[in-house]
Amino acid sequence: MAGRIRDKTPPHDDELERATLGSLLEDAEAVSVAIQQHIHPEDFYSRANQRIYEAVLSLDGKGLRPDIQTVVQELKHLGKLDEAGGASYVSGLTTVIPSSANIDYYAQTVKNYSLKRSLLKVASQIGVSAYDESKEARETLEEIQQYIFELSDDRQVFSSRKIGEVLKETIDIIDQVRESKNPITGISSGLEKLDQMTAGFQKDEFIIIGARPSVGKTALALNMAANIAFHKKIPTAFFSLEMSSIALVQRLISSEALVQAQNLRSGFLSSGDYKKIIDVMGIIYEAPFHIVDMPNMKLLDLRSQARKLRSQQQVEIIFIDYLGLIGHDNGSLPRYEQISEISRSLKSLARELHIPVVVLCQLNRDAQFEVPTLANLRDSGSIEQDADLVLFLNREVPKKKKNEKEEEKQGPIDLIPTDLIIAKQRNGPTGVVKLELVTKYAKFAPLSKEQTQ
Repeated sequence: MAGRIRDKTPPHDDELERATLGSLLEDAEAVSVAIQQHIHPEDFYSRANQRIYEAVLSLDGKGLRPDIQTVVQELKHLGKLDEAGGASYVSGLTTVIPSSANIDYYAQTVKNYSLKRSLLKVASQIGVSAYDESKEARETLEEIQQYIFELSDDRQVFSSRKIGEVLKETIDIIDQVRESKNPITGISSGLEKLDQMTAGFQKDEFIIIGARPSVGKTALALNMAANIAFHKKIPTAFFSLEMSSIALVQRLISSEALVQAQNLRSGFLSSGDYKKIIDVMGIIYEAPFHIVDMPNMKLLDLRSQARKLRSQQQVEIIFIDYLGLIGHDNGSLPRYEQISEISRSLKSLARELHIPVVVLCQLNRDAQFEVPTLANLRDSGSIEQDADLVLFLNREVPKKKKNEKEEEKQGPIDLIPTDLIIAKQRNGPTGVVKLELVTKYAKFAPLSKEQTQ
């Protein structure tokens, strides 16, 4: 079977390729159509047709109208007339087109055959790479997936638009927001004041949530993810590199059902607590919430899984807990270089998948007794430059008790006031959102009015 496939001529249509080029030589407007269809010289199967299209693009770039005479002269100038089949081949192109009005169809067909040839090339590369013992399988998989995504992107049709057209759409959006009274244009975090300042998590954004250990960054991310998936029904993915999926779901049950996490772990549940759990089970079970539990996850694995979740489950936002645990395939690089590459890769992943990517990040020790700043991002590299939005969790270090009796009298702290600092926002204001952490449920809530006064 493989032998029969290799013996076949790659998919193409000579007549349609000539019809496309003939249209370009007959009709000046056809060149714009071909460019808008994202046609490249290599999309033509015939080398002669590739050279002719290169000449057409060269002339168009110089502001000259391509026709038989100008294309022949340009090919001579480029020294490629013989490769293009000579002047007689060029002049014969205009005799094969029924109508240049069909250029849109011709160009789409040329692009379609080109895509099929590219897919065959990918299939061949898979075979070669699979036998390459110097590469790991996941590295090959990442390369192939990236190549296929590039092919998909290349199918997009681009065109310029008059500002009047864009203005009309912009006004329509403004009117919709005005009528709906909802200024949140992105995905709501569930924290009202934060959403007011950011308009929600926006598509293409690389978002950092930074904090010292045990301040609550995982709890905050889970609260946000739960609101998005459980209550807004938006497909969400949570990459957990630190906690198991069971531990993660226990925390989600605790925060949603308002049942103490310690009781969940120990099994000491009252009938009231158990009823609360049953009540939220249906919501959690039906939620479009996808957990990826993979310790020691490498960057290539993460990107591959993210693409799969985006294409197969249509996830619209991804949370990653946390950046410092993502492995780099080149372990010989200094850690700060690895982190910089991981940061840039996650930024490009957000743009590639056209969704927000929210990444948790641990702050370095310099931030232990002070308000965190962008400089406190651990192994920061390019994190602060790549990020579109940087949020820090900060709380005051508790003062030491005067004696053990006073500590026993005060008991455990149930509510911990915490600042959510918007340290950087590429398209909006910075500031502070006052929160409190309900420790027994690992749940953040806006600080009560009494405490803010």
